[in-house]
Amino acid sequence: MTEGPTRRRVTVTGPPRSARTVRQRAAGREIDEQTALGEAYMRSLLRTQLRLAIAVLALVVLPLALLPATFALWPALGSLMVGPIPLPWLLLGLVVYPVTVLVGWRYVRQAERNEREFERIVGPPR
Repeated sequence: MTEGPTRRRVTVTGPPRSARTVRQRAAGREIDEQTALGEAYMRSLLRTQLRLAIAVLALVVLPLALLPATFALWPALGSLMVGPIPLPWLLLGLVVYPVTVLVGWRYVRQAERNEREFERIVGPPR
């Protein structure tokens, strides 16, 4: 009778238990402890939110500021009627408010997205 291949016993092991795993320090801890790195993270978030706020402010304030200037420079445009309603009243009553609400809604969504991205970056290491 011929013998088949001999079976060898194999031991599977993991990393040595005495070895300590190296963990990165969570950025949240850096922020809580107010270290220089934590301050850099916070400045980054604040700079991003400020950039967004300035862009939204420009989107809302500039057109609103230019509207009276436009009607002052071209008085005929200010006296233009759209049906029974003067154009300035139509623009101020029907266009400005929906645009402002839409820009505000978009601002909140973008600000929350910035905060989620920041949280993803400074969250605990995976």
